[in-house]
Order: sequence, then structure tokens, then C-alpha cells
Amino acid sequence: MKIALISSEAVPYSKTGGLADVAGTLYREYIRMGLDVSLFVPLYKTTSVKFADSMTDTGISLDIPVGSDIQKCRLFRLAAKGSPPDARGQVYFISNADYFDREELYGPPEGDYPDNAARFAFFSKSVLEVCRKLKLKFDVLHCNDWQTGLIPLYIEALRLREKLFEDTRTMFTIHNLGYQGLFPPSALDLTGLGPDHFTPEGIEFYGNINLLKAGIISADMVTTVSQTYAKEILTPDKGFGLDGVLRTRKDALYGVLNGIDYNEWNPAADPALPASYAQSDAAGKKICKQALISHCGFTGKSEMPILSFIGRLSEQKGIVLLAGSINELMRRGLKLFILGRGDAHLEKLLRDYAGRYPGDIFFVAGFDDRLAHLAYAGSDIFLMPSVYEPCGLGQMIAMRYGTVPVATNTGGLADSITAETNARQDMNGFLFNEHSLPSFTAGINSALQAYGNRKVWAKIVCSAMGTDFSWPGSAAKYLELYKGTAHNG
Repeated sequence: MKIALISSEAVPYSKTGGLADVAGTLYREYIRMGLDVSLFVPLYKTTSVKFADSMTDTGISLDIPVGSDIQKCRLFRLAAKGSPPDARGQVYFISNADYFDREELYGPPEGDYPDNAARFAFFSKSVLEVCRKLKLKFDVLHCNDWQTGLIPLYIEALRLREKLFEDTRTMFTIHNLGYQGLFPPSALDLTGLGPDHFTPEGIEFYGNINLLKAGIISADMVTTVSQTYAKEILTPDKGFGLDGVLRTRKDALYGVLNGIDYNEWNPAADPALPASYAQSDAAGKKICKQALISHCGFTGKSEMPILSFIGRLSEQKGIVLLAGSINELMRRGLKLFILGRGDAHLEKLLRDYAGRYPGDIFFVAGFDDRLAHLAYAGSDIFLMPSVYEPCGLGQMIAMRYGTVPVATNTGGLADSITAETNARQDMNGFLFNEHSLPSFTAGINSALQAYGNRKVWAKIVCSAMGTDFSWPGSAAKYLELYKGTAHNG
């Protein structure tokens, strides 16, 4: 089977969020499994700088129509030296300086780039033109999020007239239904699609075009990143206006829980940590906690639990709920670590709290990879008060490092956290049901009560560290779906 993974970002080449982790890690897992897989991503400015020495210019230059303009697509690749451009295991970079040679992937903090419709229509068209040029006949095109939503729609037409694509199946993965790729009707011309597609049955959505909808209605299979989220998005409450469309595809809709890269996230061999540790011997975690206390300048007794949040600062991630709990957490003498970037007003809100409680709150508006590793290892409790969470990777990483999550009972959090058992043998975290301050506080209180009982807490930590979130299981599920043999789950 010949597979193409197509994504607007993928680690280690480009990243703004979890999409990059999933695309890049799934690609590496397929390589490890010996599969014939290729990865297509845009060549961003940051990518070209970081990987300049290992990247090859194929010399291929293609004319891509975008509305009334013709844009040049140059193709770069990353593969073993001397390998042919159509060899297995390729990473193909779609290059266009006007579209991708920018400081950010999708736009500055103030908002998205106004030409994102043109940028990702160009990317989608370029991927298919590269397939034509190199005669790449893929069995499956695995597309991810709205930036690639046009590809399944293009394939529908191409199957009928081009032998190269006649047997190609498409999978479209929704990583977050809240990001849909909405653009005004004038953007239809950029896609090359005719007015017959601008209908309620097509890609029209409340007077705009919706590129996420394009993928949903046209892909052979639609997946999302946890089983619970696959059910939630069929409801008006979590469907973001697309629940009706998704219900028409429910027989082709599957949930596949993401995994994490166990090579990157491994407390037994993590170079960012001052001490290593494992499920069988977690003594090194205390050294990591002391290092985190020292780095953050936390005052008071080292036995006090450290609560942490690492992630995007947005309404979806429950930052307002987190901020609302701070005064109570501080009254109880707890320590709080926050690392993330996002909405400017939320950054200011957290910065103000950190200024109000020096020695108790440590806040960094940005992202520091080594510090994130230390915080996952040195914290005791990991907070994820998300309004909704398609999958979530933070809770998986935290558990891998023996840091116990307190999270909303939603989406992938519900699928990955076992919150209550009679004997607490399998319990690896805490869930709260209602997205409200009292419910969140109650969840934290339950965790703190368990933390106060050394035996109980040790069992929960051991169970958390023993939960398997590695990629082989998820990759195998995707392969079943590619072959069309899996049942909707």
C-alpha cells in the first residue's frame, strides 16, 4: 500500500499545535513499520532555514492556477542522499516564496493572513500536480484539517478522467472542528471550483465557503482524533454548525485516538531532565521537582504540590476557568506553573496574576521545549479544563511523566483518563463533568485529597505512567481504515 500524508504542518519541520505532532509522528511510525509512505508539507521560512543543509531542490517547477493568477510551485525534498525523487519515505516540500516565506504559518497573533484561502488552495493543487509530474500513484491520500480539505473534492473529479487517480481513496481527519477555513464567496474562484459547488449540499456555509466542509462531504472516510469526539461532533452542542453535515457521513466517520512519540517523551531517557526515572523507580521525579522549583523561584515547602498548565492560551482550553480558580489555589498555598501563548487578553490576564503572586505562580507567554519537558516531569498535577478537547496530547505526556491530570470529561480526555475505579488500581487521573468553576475546583480538590495519601497517590502515578499512549496501536487502526476493513468505532 502506498500512502501519502498531507498536512499544513508536521514535526520536526513546522509546528503551531497538535496537528504537527500527529502528522509528523504518524509519518515516522509508518517509516518504522516499513510502509511505503510520503509526507507533503509547505516549505515555510522557518523550515527552509532549519533544514537548509539536508534539503534537496528537485529542479521541478510547476505552474499552478490560483484564480486569475499563475503561481510557481517549486518542489524540494528530504530523503536519503542519491535516492530518486519518487522513492519511498520521501518528505516533499511545496515551495512558493510569496505564500510561505513568512514569519508565521497561518498569521500573526492579531489574526490570520488574509490570503489563506489562496495559500492553501495553492498547496492542495500543488500536491496533486506533483503526483502527476512524478507519476506518484497513491492508494490513500490522508488529508488533515481545512488546509487540505479541497484535495478529496478534487480527487472526486480526477478519478473519473485520470488513470493515475482512479483507484485513489481519500481519508480526511478533523483535528479540531472549531477551525473550519471559512472564506467569503469570492474565494471560490481561487479554488477553481464552479458555482455548482457553492450550494448547501456543497461547500457553501451560511453564505461563505467552508474548506473543512469540502473534505467532510467528499472524502471516502472521515476521521477525528478520539472516539468520544466522533460522537460529540454529531450534536448541535459540539458540532459548530456542521453536525447535520457530519450526521449524513456518520457511517463513514471514525474516531482514532492519537498517540505520543515515546522517543521524544520518555522520562527514562530525556536529555532535558536533571534526573531520569521510570514507572518501576520514580525517585528521579523528586529531583526534577526540585529543579522546577529552583527555576521558577517557588517559595515555601517543597512538599506542596505543583499544578501546571502547558498549552495554547485560548477560550477553548479553559483559560478563563483556570484564571477563575487562581485566588483559591493561592489561598491554599499551592504553586502554579503556566507555559503557553495565544490570545493577547488571556496572556495579560495570566501575567497580571503572576505579578500579584510572586513566588507562587510562574508564567511564560511563549513556548520553551526544554522547560516544557522539565515542567511535565517536575509537576504533580496537570490541569486541562478544556471546554472541548478533540484528543489532547498534554494529558498523555503528563501521565507518561507521572504527573496526574485533572481534566474536563470530554473528547479525548474522556477516552484517555480512567478517573474512577473501586480499588483505584487502574485510576490514572481525575475528570470533572460540568465546565464550571465549582466542578473544576472539586476535581482539583479530589486530586489534592489523593495527593495527601502517599499510598493512594503512588498507585495513581504508577497507573498513569503505565498507560500505553504509543503510536503503533493508532497507526494500526488507520491502516485498517485505509483497507476499508474496520467497523465504525
